[in-house]
Amino acid sequence: MINPVALPIVESSQAGEARRMAMAIASRLGFNDTERGKVGIVVTEVANNLIQHAKEGLLLLQAKTDQDLAGMEILALDKGPGMYNISQCMRDGFSTGGTPGNGLGAVSRLSDRFEIYSVPDGGTALLSQIWALPNPASPPQNPLEIGVVCLPIKSEEVSGDGWAIHQKSGRSLLLVADGLGHGSLAAQASLAAINVFHQNIQKSPKEIIELAHAALRSTRGAAMAVAEIDFAQQSVRFAGVGNIAGCILSPEKSNNMVSYNGTVGHEVRKIQEFVYPWPSGGLLIMHSDGLGTQWNLDRYLGLAVKHPSLIAGVLYRDFNRGRDDVTVLVAQEET
Repeated sequence: MINPVALPIVESSQAGEARRMAMAIASRLGFNDTERGKVGIVVTEVANNLIQHAKEGLLLLQAKTDQDLAGMEILALDKGPGMYNISQCMRDGFSTGGTPGNGLGAVSRLSDRFEIYSVPDGGTALLSQIWALPNPASPPQNPLEIGVVCLPIKSEEVSGDGWAIHQKSGRSLLLVADGLGHGSLAAQASLAAINVFHQNIQKSPKEIIELAHAALRSTRGAAMAVAEIDFAQQSVRFAGVGNIAGCILSPEKSNNMVSYNGTVGHEVRKIQEFVYPWPSGGLLIMHSDGLGTQWNLDRYLGLAVKHPSLIAGVLYRDFNRGRDDVTVLVAQEET
C-alpha cells in the first residue's frame, strides 16, 4: 500500500522534493522509464506553476489502481487568483508570470487524464492522471468514477481514516471509516473495518456494519458508513454509525443520508438501513468529520460535472477543518 502524500508548495526547493517523491512512487508502481519521465515533468511543471501563481499551494500525490492497471494521480490545489480564460492559459506561449508559458500545455499532453477547475479570484484545482504501461486503448469500465482525498492530520504520518469500494456491473459498494482519534491506533480500527467490508461484499450495508461492530471490539472503534448503489433498481441503501456524512446530489434534488450516533466496536444503540432514490448520472459524496458540513456544491458553478477527484480536492481545500484526519469520497455514475 502506498500512502497519499500532501506537499505544501510555496518555494522552489519544494518543487524538486515533489519531483523526487513522485518519481519514487512511480518506480514502486512499476512505471517504465518513459512513464516515469512523464511523471517527473508533470509534477515539476505543476509545482512551478503553484510557486509562480498560487496562494496556499498544495500538491497531492496518490497511487491509483484500475483492476490490473497502476497509475498516479496528481492533484494541485490553490487559493490563488484563478484563471479568467482557461483555454487561453492552456495555449503554448501564453504567460502572466514572465515564463515561456508552455507548462499547462505540456502537462495536458503528457497526461492520460487532465482537467482544470478554476474560478476567477477563487483559486484553481488541477488534475493529472498518468497510467503505467501497458495501458489498453479501452481500460476496464466501472459503473462509478471515483475521486478520493484521504489525508492525516498534519501531526501524524498515517491517517486514522480509511475507505474502500467494490464495483461490479449493476452494483457498487462504498465504505468510509474514521478510527476514533488519530494516529496508528485509529488507523488499526479503520483498517479492521475495511477488512470486514472486503470479506463481506455480498452482504448489505447494515449487515456489514453489524459484523464490523463485533470485529472492532479489540480496537479503539470507528465511525463507519456503507452505501450500496443498485443501478437497475436506481436505489441507494445506506447505513451509518457515527459522524460520517453522506449525500446524493442531482440537478433536481439532494438527499442527505442518515447516520446514527455511536462508535462501531464499542457503543452502538441502533443500526438501521435507509433506502434513497439514485438518479441517472448521480453524484454521491461521503466524508468523515475532518471536513466541515457547511459546503454547498451549488456555489461552485460547473464543478459537479468535473472529475470526482477535482470535486473531492476542492471540498478538501475549502472545508478541511485542519484538526483531524479527513476523507472525502466522491462517486459519479459514468454516462
